[in-house]
Amino acid sequence: MPSALFVHNGWPGRFAPVADALMARGWECALINGPVGTDLKGAKTAKWSLTEPLNSQNPLTRKTEGDIAQGYAAATAAAQLHEGGFRPDVIIGHPGWGEMLFLKEVLPQVPQIQVGEFFYHSTGADVGFDTEFETPSTLASRSRIRARNLGLSQSYLDAARIVCPTPFQASLLPPQFQPRVSVIHEGIDVANAHYIEGVQLQLPNGAMIKRGDPVVTFVNRYFEPMRGFHVFMRALPEFLARSPDAQVVMIGVEDLRGYGSRPPNGETWKQVLLRELDGRLDLSRIHFVGAVPYPQLIKAFSISAAHVYFTYPFVLSWSLLDAMASEALIVASNTAPVRDVVRHGENGLLVDFFDREGLAACLTEACANPGAYTAIRKAARATVVDQYDREKETRKWLALIDEVVAGH
Repeated sequence: MPSALFVHNGWPGRFAPVADALMARGWECALINGPVGTDLKGAKTAKWSLTEPLNSQNPLTRKTEGDIAQGYAAATAAAQLHEGGFRPDVIIGHPGWGEMLFLKEVLPQVPQIQVGEFFYHSTGADVGFDTEFETPSTLASRSRIRARNLGLSQSYLDAARIVCPTPFQASLLPPQFQPRVSVIHEGIDVANAHYIEGVQLQLPNGAMIKRGDPVVTFVNRYFEPMRGFHVFMRALPEFLARSPDAQVVMIGVEDLRGYGSRPPNGETWKQVLLRELDGRLDLSRIHFVGAVPYPQLIKAFSISAAHVYFTYPFVLSWSLLDAMASEALIVASNTAPVRDVVRHGENGLLVDFFDREGLAACLTEACANPGAYTAIRKAARATVVDQYDREKETRKWLALIDEVVAGH
């Protein structure tokens, strides 16, 4: 019986469809993840744990020391699986937290497929894109960013193939790794992410909204500038003034965590922006609903007159593709990797990331004339069905796995 070992620190969602497909073929699967990781149904799980807390005080070495400690812990878990008789034919893992670093010492002959999610750059990607929230570039700051790649670089030396979700994310990898790169997205479940006719949602104030209402949606895992939260909030005064019946639904978490810079003084970015815009926002029409279950998210996209997705040049969010699959009108930032997916005037609308006046005008028009964008909405779903359907992307993963296993 062939077998595969999956490795992911905490959330193996990107691997679950591939693991399910392999197990449906009759493969045996196992998962190595961290102390609070989510298991893969049907796969045996080995959780690593650290014997000593991470306590590096050096900002240059903190990430690398953590990667090394977690990599050794993951290798120990792999050794336990091996001693128990598990002999994988392939290892599929995410190197972002160090877990792939030492697996060759346990399973030297087993080929590895690793995820290439984001290779850090001190210029030309997310850093230096929005200087409002960054300290001036220094040798120390650039070195810290470069040091984040040490674990990734070492891990990729052991990879037979590196899988990146989008062309932009693939382009960030150094030339030395490019011959081993494949662009395969995790895919969207288009059977569940689709437009729902006649759906209604109740807002926190008790009001009901439905398709045809001037509703704008905005989704962040954590509200933060890296995902355009500040630009969107600053566009709202003008938009709400122009669209007196509009409602804004904000889906996400107010939290200090996030991908980008931390807010000052221990506040959240929501607190920072609400204070900045105090007296200029009609808060009765802005609804922060927190994180919502996936079916609720799809309902919100089905109702939306315009869905705003802004991002620095960084990792593409699954929520953009979910919104497109649900036939929402996408109003997105003209940034990488958005341009890998959204084509202005064809399957969405692109706005300069910093043009909040242009964003407000675009949202106003979308709410005033929703019927004018039907073709764009339909094209958005067609894009996802054609290029990002999970079943199709899973078949690409399976073909790659077969190729790598056969080659070894």
